[in-house]
Amino acid sequence: MKYAVILGDGMADYPQKSLGGKTPLDLAKKPFIDGLCKVSEVGLCKTVADGLKPGSDVANLSVLGYDPKECYTGRSPLEAASIGISLKSTDITARANLVCLSDEENYADKTMIDYSAGEISTAEAKILIDYLAEKLNDDKYRLYSGVSYRHCLVIDNGKIAGDLTPPHDITGKPVKGHLPQSETGKEYLRLMELSARLLKDHPVNLARIKAGKRPANSLWFWGEGTKPALQSFNERYGLKGAMISAVDLLKGIGKLTGMRVINVEGATGNYDTNFQGKANAALETLKTDDFVYIHMEAPDECGHHGDLEHKIYSIEQIDGVVKTIYDGLKARGEDFSLLIMPDHPTPLNLMTHVSDPVPYVLYNSAKAVNSGVEKYCETAAAKTGIFENSGVSLMRKFLNK
Repeated sequence: MKYAVILGDGMADYPQKSLGGKTPLDLAKKPFIDGLCKVSEVGLCKTVADGLKPGSDVANLSVLGYDPKECYTGRSPLEAASIGISLKSTDITARANLVCLSDEENYADKTMIDYSAGEISTAEAKILIDYLAEKLNDDKYRLYSGVSYRHCLVIDNGKIAGDLTPPHDITGKPVKGHLPQSETGKEYLRLMELSARLLKDHPVNLARIKAGKRPANSLWFWGEGTKPALQSFNERYGLKGAMISAVDLLKGIGKLTGMRVINVEGATGNYDTNFQGKANAALETLKTDDFVYIHMEAPDECGHHGDLEHKIYSIEQIDGVVKTIYDGLKARGEDFSLLIMPDHPTPLNLMTHVSDPVPYVLYNSAKAVNSGVEKYCETAAAKTGIFENSGVSLMRKFLNK
């Protein structure tokens, strides 16, 4: 038996009045996934446990079959693993976003214009992070460049601040009231304010402004944590697994759980990603591995930007990914199972994550199931009455464990 999880990050949504009470999953043309619903188990899964924040870190760990309440130590350490940073047990890491803030002189008076600095390119971002590292790095603080706007700060013998706000939660809002105030947090704030002064007139940003792009004019720290320890996926489930993703978070989870991390040319983490390249890579991976986790960030990014058109487009491309994987495995004549779902909803009207249960489709080529629904969406999944109270329980069901 071969197993493939096809995960559309943030794919689920809330019904929108402006859309006649429908969601992007309702509106997207996804004939293949809808067709699978007729012969698959369709239901809802609670991927974010009560008391936890609905981040992609917590939610994807849950979907992958790990209980975040037992193993989660923060988001940034997972990304640090992907970048290749070797952490000590006494290190604290924090995600360092390159963001675009408004240009008021006083930092507290600024507004969060864009948490991704206009989806800044990795090449441009590396120049800025390397420049900041020259100015800010010392025996205590070390900056490391990652992908696009996503980077990492490591603090030697640090302490958890506990009051850091994800920048995508405050898009279009004043930063005042969302700035760190704890003693440790004030150190983060000092570095953020200093970065804003250093980046204001950097040639990369001046060129971006001239080209009509948003400047990356400040660091913003969040997602702090400590060195994690995750059981390998093979030890946990007895399967050889691989991770396919464009983002450091999922690559880090893959590395820390002993999976092969597959890099796909043209994978961007947004709606312009190489969807079919990921599908083809999954099929190739399943020639040797038992399990593959295909993560697609695009719907989540579109949700954060309130971009209905491209969220629908991304879902429609994911339908094509599912079809490619299904057709390829079917042609090989071996039994396989597919699990199609988001990690959490990212509603367009909120532009941030929520912890509501998400709809899933579980297909097993050896055992057709009459779900009673003919469409994959939030409402249809709720009507079946099937509910999994954790990603761990759903993964165990998926893997027949």
